[in-house]
Amino acid sequence: MFKKAVEAKAQQRLSGADRKKLKRTIRDRFPRASDADIDALLPPKAEITVSKFQNRVHVYGVEGGVPLFFNVDGRGSEIYPTVFALWKLPEMLPYFMLKGGEVSRFVIGGADLMFPGISVAAEGLPSFSAGEPWAVKVPGNPAPIAVGSTTMSSAEALKAGLRGKALRIMHYYHLCRESVEGHYVPNSGFLEDVVLEDPSFLASNQPSDSSEGATCESDVQQSCVNNENTEGSIDVNGAISDACAASMQNDSENAAKEIMMDASDLKSTANVDAAKLDIELSSLSIEDVDSHLDRCLLQALHTTVKDKDLPMPGSTSNHVLPCRPSGITLDIKKSSHKKLSKWLQAKTSTGLITVKEDKYKKEAMLISVNRGHPEYLQFKPEKQPVEKVVQAGDSAASESRSQKALEVVEVYKSSVHVNPIFASVGADTGKLYSASEATDIVFKYIEKENLVKQTNKATVVLDATLCDALFKGAIKKGSTYPTEIHKKDLGATFINRMQAHHMVTRGGESVVRKGVLKTVQIMTERRQGNKKVTKVSGLETFLIDPEALASELQKKFACSTTVAELP
Repeated sequence: MFKKAVEAKAQQRLSGADRKKLKRTIRDRFPRASDADIDALLPPKAEITVSKFQNRVHVYGVEGGVPLFFNVDGRGSEIYPTVFALWKLPEMLPYFMLKGGEVSRFVIGGADLMFPGISVAAEGLPSFSAGEPWAVKVPGNPAPIAVGSTTMSSAEALKAGLRGKALRIMHYYHLCRESVEGHYVPNSGFLEDVVLEDPSFLASNQPSDSSEGATCESDVQQSCVNNENTEGSIDVNGAISDACAASMQNDSENAAKEIMMDASDLKSTANVDAAKLDIELSSLSIEDVDSHLDRCLLQALHTTVKDKDLPMPGSTSNHVLPCRPSGITLDIKKSSHKKLSKWLQAKTSTGLITVKEDKYKKEAMLISVNRGHPEYLQFKPEKQPVEKVVQAGDSAASESRSQKALEVVEVYKSSVHVNPIFASVGADTGKLYSASEATDIVFKYIEKENLVKQTNKATVVLDATLCDALFKGAIKKGSTYPTEIHKKDLGATFINRMQAHHMVTRGGESVVRKGVLKTVQIMTERRQGNKKVTKVSGLETFLIDPEALASELQKKFACSTTVAELP
C-alpha cells in the first residue's frame, strides 16, 4: 500500500514482426484460444504497446487500453493473460473453482491458492503439469478473479494428499477500502468494452463473491499484482497497475480527471438511428469539393491563421480542416487539383496568398496572406453560435451540461471486399452503418441465399461470394479457405472487412473521420529534479480547443501552460 510506484523503463509500439511473434506465442501457449479470439483481444489494425520494467517484466496491451498480457521473464516463454483479458475471454485458460467466499477473500487479498481451497469435481482432480497457467473462479460467476502458475503436477498433488500450494498467483482482482498504487484506464479509448465505466460489463463480468457470504466491501475496485517476498519469486507488483495508469503519478491524476471531465459524459452508442448516420461521403462533385476547400481556406484565414504565425507549413491541418461544414469529409484527391501543393499554387496565382517551397524540407510554406484581396474582403466568416447563459438553478446547469455532452459513435462503410454482399441485398455502399446495421446486412444475405446449415442452425455455410467477402486476401497462399463459420463469429469478421469510421458530436458540432478513434494521451515527465510536467495530446479528436483548455487549466491549477504543435 505504501510502496513507491513502479516506473516503466521503456514503452514502445510493437513492429509488425513483433506483433506476429506475440500472437504466435499466445496461440502456442494458449491452445484454447482461437485465431478469432486472439484477434478480438489484439485487433489486427490496432497499435500494440509493450511496457518494459526494471524487473524484466514486459506488459502488453492495445494502445490506450488496459494491459492484456504480461511476460514475467522478458523472453516470451512465461507469458500470462491478465484478468482483464480473461474477463473478455474466460475460457482461454483452464480454471480451478474455489469452495466459496471464505477462500476467495484470501485470493483477492494476494495470497497463493492452496489445494484445500479448491472444489474438486466428482470425476476427480483434472490433469495438469507443473508450471502451467491456470485461472481461478468463484461459484456462480464466469469471470476469473486471478491467474497464476501451477506449482506441481496433478500426480504430485494426489501423492501429497491434495495438500500444499496449488497455484502461484501472478495477477488477481483486488477489493479494498482505500485506493492503492495503480489506476484503471478505460479500454481502447471510449468505444470498446470499458472495464469500469460500462455498467453492463460490470453487471455481467465483474468478479463478486457476495453470493458466497464474503464480507469484503469496496469503494474502489483495483487490479493488483502479487508481490510474494519469498526466495526465487519474481516481483511483478505494480508493473501491470503502472501500465494501467500510463506511468502517471498521483499528483497528475487529479489534473487528468479535470481534463477529462467533459469526456465523462460520453455516450458510446452502438444502435444509432440510420437517419443520423446517412451521410454521403462520395456524393460531392469535383466542383463542390473545390468550392468547400476555398470556403474553408477563407474561413481559416479570417479566424485562425494569424500573421504572427507565418510562415507555416502548408500541410498544417488544424486550420483548414476544422472549418469544414458539419458532417462533410473533404479529400484533396477528389478535387480538381488532386494535390495540396497544386491547390496552394493555384491560390497563389490569384494573389490571395503567397506560397514558396522550402528547399530543405521540400514542403510548401505559407509565407503571407493578402488581406486586401477582393475574395478575402467579400467573404463573411461564419460565427460560432454563442450559448445563452440563463441562471435558473440546477435545471439550467443540467441543460447546459446536456448541450456540451460528448457523443462518439463507431460507424462503418462498405469496402471492396464486402461490396458484392451490399449489392446483393440492395444496400447503399456509400452510406455509413453502425455495427448492428452492418451485421443485419450480412444476415439478410444469408437468409436470401439460404446459407444456414440444416443440421446445425448455429453454423453458416459459405458460398463463393460470402467466402471472398470474409477471407479473400486474409488467408495465406497455400491454405484452404473455410467452408463454414459460426454465427457468433460472422458479425465481427464481416465488420473487420469494412472501412472503420467514427463520428464525434459535441453540442451542435459534429464531425466524421476515417479510421478508428484516437484516444487522448496523458503523460508526465520529470525535469530539473522533482519538477513534473504533464503533457496532453489528442484533444482535437474530441472537438476540444487546446488554447481554451490551456487557459482554463492555468487559472484552475495556478500553473503555467503552453500549447505547441506535435512534431
